[in-house]
Amino acid sequence: MKRGFGSDNHSGISPEILEAIASANVDHALAYGDDEYCQRTEDLFRQVFGNQAKVYFVFNGTGANVLNIDAMCRSHHAVVCSDTAHIHVDECGAPQRIVGCKLLTVPTPDGKLTPELVKTQLHGFGFEHHSQPRAISIAQATELGTLYTLDEIRALADLAHSYQMYLHMDGARLANAAVALGCNFRQMTTDCGVDCLSFGGTKNGLLMGESCVILNPALDVDMKYRRKQMSQLCSKMRFVAAQFEAYLSTDLWHRNAEHSNHMAALLYEELKSVPQAKVMYPVQVNSVFVQLPRQVWTALLDDYFFYDWDEANNVVRWMCSFDTTEDDITNFVAALKKRL
Repeated sequence: MKRGFGSDNHSGISPEILEAIASANVDHALAYGDDEYCQRTEDLFRQVFGNQAKVYFVFNGTGANVLNIDAMCRSHHAVVCSDTAHIHVDECGAPQRIVGCKLLTVPTPDGKLTPELVKTQLHGFGFEHHSQPRAISIAQATELGTLYTLDEIRALADLAHSYQMYLHMDGARLANAAVALGCNFRQMTTDCGVDCLSFGGTKNGLLMGESCVILNPALDVDMKYRRKQMSQLCSKMRFVAAQFEAYLSTDLWHRNAEHSNHMAALLYEELKSVPQAKVMYPVQVNSVFVQLPRQVWTALLDDYFFYDWDEANNVVRWMCSFDTTEDDITNFVAALKKRL
């Protein structure tokens, strides 16, 4: 497959991650998380997110999101989220099927919830005919590549807690958000009142494996059983933990995210010479959303793979990765100009 801009999942694996996996591939180790790699990495998560943090490694981002929702909700509950949220658009109804709860979606112009938007769904409490709002779920960065400020996260957490609800954060691209905001992971999550976090690394250089991070101890109830029932318990878990250990114990997470963010910013600058390309949202992390004439972007697909984000409005998404190069950007924009 030609190098392209389809997804940051399309890139390979950071050499440091491969080295960490190889280092863990010696002798035998206890299975299901009872090994020294998992124990060390669990300690590392507490250093990063706070002493109260409890991490549960899972196979993928959907697993992390659903496990977090299951920690917060029962089947008669509801989760308020943006209409572009991954849990609504790209998880094939997994939260509804596995947890049984309802998703209350809110239209958002930029992918971001606000207290005012959330309040439109906060009614029917105590009325047995309505699903009971129990959680708010946000993504940082959002599916549109936009970012919540720390104050905006705190405001949503305060709103949730004032209604005895919880705040969940989908952090598939949390590293990109932290780099863009100039903060660390704890400042953006624990210190803002986030109750649980889906923390990913696959989009930023890991091979596989994500994590469900419980930040509010009140939610850490029977989680090991819930993870097992959801088929998210990895037997050779040390190979997931070893990746996160290498990722968090060095500046790898920061370096990779900083590079992919920079490549998206470079792509945005190059697009300024293409008046037919209308950038739809602020370029804050490693994604660029562009509106183009249909004949242009469909023809460009012959050269590069990428996703049409909103086909009805001819909006496409271009993602940069930790291994995107300046030559990739130059060649891509040149191919685009040839199609105009």
